[in-house]
Amino acid sequence: MRPMAQLAMVMNLDKCIGCHTCSVTCKQAWTNRAGTEYVWFNNVETRPGRGYPRDYENQERWRGGWTLNRRGKLKLRGGGRLRKLLTIFASPKMPHISDYYEPWTYDYADLTTAPLQEHTPVARPRSLISGKPTNITWSANWDDSLGGGPEETARDPMLDSISDKVKLTFEQSFLFYLPRICEHCLNPSCAASCPSGAIYKRSEDGIVLVDQDRCRGWRQCITGCPYKKIYFNHRTGKAEKCTFCFPRVEVGLPTVCAETCVGRLRYIGVVLYDVDRVAEAASTPNEQDLYPAQQNILLNPHDPEVLRAAEREGIPDDWLDAARRSPIYSLINDYQVALPLHPEYRTMPMVWYIPPLSPVVDVLRDTGNDAEDSNNLFAAIDALRIPVDYLAQLFTAGDTRPVDRVLRTLAAMRSYMRDINLGRQPREAVPEAVGMSGERIHALYRLLALAKYDERYVIPPAHAEQAHGLEELATGCSLDYEGGPGMGGPFGETSGRPSPIAVENLHMLASRQSSDTVAAPVNKHERINLLNWDGKGRPEGLFPPRREEQDTGNDERGTS
Repeated sequence: MRPMAQLAMVMNLDKCIGCHTCSVTCKQAWTNRAGTEYVWFNNVETRPGRGYPRDYENQERWRGGWTLNRRGKLKLRGGGRLRKLLTIFASPKMPHISDYYEPWTYDYADLTTAPLQEHTPVARPRSLISGKPTNITWSANWDDSLGGGPEETARDPMLDSISDKVKLTFEQSFLFYLPRICEHCLNPSCAASCPSGAIYKRSEDGIVLVDQDRCRGWRQCITGCPYKKIYFNHRTGKAEKCTFCFPRVEVGLPTVCAETCVGRLRYIGVVLYDVDRVAEAASTPNEQDLYPAQQNILLNPHDPEVLRAAEREGIPDDWLDAARRSPIYSLINDYQVALPLHPEYRTMPMVWYIPPLSPVVDVLRDTGNDAEDSNNLFAAIDALRIPVDYLAQLFTAGDTRPVDRVLRTLAAMRSYMRDINLGRQPREAVPEAVGMSGERIHALYRLLALAKYDERYVIPPAHAEQAHGLEELATGCSLDYEGGPGMGGPFGETSGRPSPIAVENLHMLASRQSSDTVAAPVNKHERINLLNWDGKGRPEGLFPPRREEQDTGNDERGTS
């Protein structure tokens, strides 16, 4: 047994309202630079739907993740070292920009500078890549606009095996929201796919990063990642991905997406796992056994033998204490309500999900039944608007038994706590029906519904003595920006000195937003940027010039 520490996340999908606050704040913090216009390290998908990029779950097409060879050994679905060497200069299997979407802005100048006319001027969309006028045909969550309707829902790869059980009419359609970030896997196929060895998993916290100095833009990592959470920056020629906000977690703060989550549905904490058993667990022959196999390699932080082994491996005491207080191990192994996303990819993902229960309550209420009665809830799970089969395709490789167990546990918690909140005598038979006691049900409710900030985020600060590359400088970051290190050479651009990446100051913001890019309009220097305006006075360019100003300008030009 060789324990290692891993920062992991659990998301409670019952609380996600699809507000996209997490996506927007992540976008502003990490991907607001040239070349990353289409990049969303965090995105919220509407399921059923085609996802982002479109149909990323279709591994027969994209060849992501791992599979087993004839001898039962792990191999990359996209091909091993020899295949990659022979095709290293060929384009890898990766989504086209149309599978993501062509990012756009609007000609806002037409609204502020248009002369008086009969019709209201419009701001037409313009591509952020080419700078030319474009038509909007897809976006990061186009499925949300369709509301789970049959137009795109029918193309969801997860519905292929259960389409005969789901009637895709508008009245019977179902939807829920699925936030996604990089899974920071225990067995990352992106790292194994990289010919340059630029992608690495940090030994101190398990975060998967891209070394910008080593990255040569081969893009094999995009093929290798089955979740398609690695992106190519066309300006720098480098791969970029979610960093789990490492400058924040190193000082004990949660990720930006978790910090700003409106529904408080994210949990972050430390788990211990046996690194010597990862390959064995990922090689489990039956795909439906991969979920329990991953559960088994997560070590009990309360086991004295595990703690002694962790100390021998140099894991600090405060990290072990954080592992004991972590909500992640409790939700995955103690209460067993969190499930991994697509374990059949064999990457051992470390972002887990609590499946949604909410729609069943709406269905029962519409039929005039008591929506919180345990008997009704248990009976209605089989007729859930979100089919258990569909959830099983997402979280347990098609095995419906774990999903059914989780939903029944959540239903029992809801029914049991309702009796308490209404001042009635709680029925112990309700938690016993799912193999739990009333005390454990109440503790689970406390964690899922009422947990405070320091209970949802148990993040120990980093130890500088473990690694010298943990400073909040771009030299240790898997991201970069124009002018930063790692942008030289034949695959990128270079200018200036590296700057801190944790916080963007006003000078950096003004420099970035005033830089000349492919999509920058010719008269950008004449425009006002409201992000740089302090709110005082009447900045030049905010409104069309007054008539007297225009006359003065004409007189001056005539004089000269």
